[in-house]
Amino acid sequence: MLENESFWILCPVCTGKTRTKIRKDSELKNFPLYCPKCKREFLINVAAAEIEQIKEPDAQTQSR
Repeated sequence: MLENESFWILCPVCTGKTRTKIRKDSELKNFPLYCPKCKREFLINVAAAEIEQIKEPDAQTQSR
């Protein structure tokens, strides 16, 4: 296996293939990942070929 082998990032919800391809030595921080299959966008971190989804707090309604 090659050290710099690349692979497609999979959607964290539907596990569909996204349009983003990274190498094993790539690092991403707060990367907006879009899934064309489920039409959602996620923020992810990637380090050492490990993908971590960033949990964002839900929007709160404004009280008057």
